[in-house]
Amino acid sequence: MPTWLTKTAPILLLLAAVGVVLWRMPKVELGHSAAFKRRRVQNWLPLGLTYAFLYFGRYNLSAIVSELDRAGILTKAQFNELDGIGAWVYGVAFLINGPLTDRWGGRATILIAAGASAVVNAAMGLVMSRATGGAMTTAEVHRALLVLNAVNMYFQSFGAVSIVKVNAPWFHVRERGVLGGLFGILISLGLYFAYDWSLLLVKVGFAATFWVPAAVLASCVGMAAMFVRDTPSAAGFDDFDTGDASSGQTETLGVVDVVKRMFSQRVIWVIVAVEFCSGFLRQAVMKQYRLFAKSIGADASFVYQNWGMLLCVAGILGGVFAGFISDQVFQSRRGPVASVLYGGLLAGCIGAYFSIDGPLLGWCVIFMSLCVIGVHGMLSGTASMDFGGSKNAGIVTGVIDGFVYLGTGAQAFYYAKSLPTGPTAKSAAAWSVWPGAMIPVAVLGLGLCATIWNARPKKAGASGH
Repeated sequence: MPTWLTKTAPILLLLAAVGVVLWRMPKVELGHSAAFKRRRVQNWLPLGLTYAFLYFGRYNLSAIVSELDRAGILTKAQFNELDGIGAWVYGVAFLINGPLTDRWGGRATILIAAGASAVVNAAMGLVMSRATGGAMTTAEVHRALLVLNAVNMYFQSFGAVSIVKVNAPWFHVRERGVLGGLFGILISLGLYFAYDWSLLLVKVGFAATFWVPAAVLASCVGMAAMFVRDTPSAAGFDDFDTGDASSGQTETLGVVDVVKRMFSQRVIWVIVAVEFCSGFLRQAVMKQYRLFAKSIGADASFVYQNWGMLLCVAGILGGVFAGFISDQVFQSRRGPVASVLYGGLLAGCIGAYFSIDGPLLGWCVIFMSLCVIGVHGMLSGTASMDFGGSKNAGIVTGVIDGFVYLGTGAQAFYYAKSLPTGPTAKSAAAWSVWPGAMIPVAVLGLGLCATIWNARPKKAGASGH
């Protein structure tokens, strides 16, 4: 059986099982017609696949950094530097791209994101082609990738904002738990493409790991343009009251007014703090584990060899679990779900710390990925709609997701300075600082989640707004 099919088959089987579970799950009936539900699938599926493939064009560089380091093209320290800068560009870009998404609509901005990322990935492929041909020095490659990665991250930041902005008018609050689970599944598929496909493509050449995502994203532009519409009314259906924080809001608010309204809610302050922690933990797992395993000689392990597939499976399970318990157990509240998953994150951090030199560590970080992708889907993908409202989804999601990437940048710069280098890096014990730094972050995140256990969105016309 071909390698790609061996890695894909478990994901396809799991997605089929998830589809059966979602089909048999008790439905939240809100009076939608069968035609509306079919058109909604036609809307969110191409949108979601475009978002998933944006991950393919975002994490492909981190997927092959060990190979680039071994080839003398880009060192681990150089990667962490450009990755940290890119993450902070991504986070700060939301201050611009959130308002632009609310103004232009999510359909326009997802097209911008996919199209621009396709162009930048093609340019990065050209850099790799020149580097492997000896036409560029290591320093020149580093400078070029630093700039191109930052540009890519700027346009990539439209992605999450766009998907939330488009989906918000199509889904009622009571339906969004499952939607948050689907958001986590899409993230997981994107990570699979980025990590496992990139490792297959790198055997063809470093440039291929960028040119293929560029081509895929270019095709996604056409698919999204054909099917995606911003609202039900734009697709020939009636708009409806989604029951979120902008329900009852008739006026169009400016950026300052939206931010004031947003931060007048204590729950938003808590969510952005939790998502800062999530950004730190999520990338500390996904971007540092493979560097760790490669350094200590554990790159023949099952977890390392199937990293993308396992991240995908974990994320699918985490997303479905989070969506199910949110809508079916906790009456569409997001705080309890985040609390449960952060408890799992803390357990995973502690397990990783005490198994740093054993085979259990790989499974601890996979479990942590399950938990953190579930949290991210619930908070950035769902709570941002609930507490920001469909009319203000761009700005609110931008602010929340911006804090995720501030946390991402923090971990990149911290680990760039603290992780072992040289001969010391071959010792697993020297890497204990890696899971050790995650433990207090998980404790903080769990404590914050517990404070919003009973939080629900209030309509714009309600008292207190």
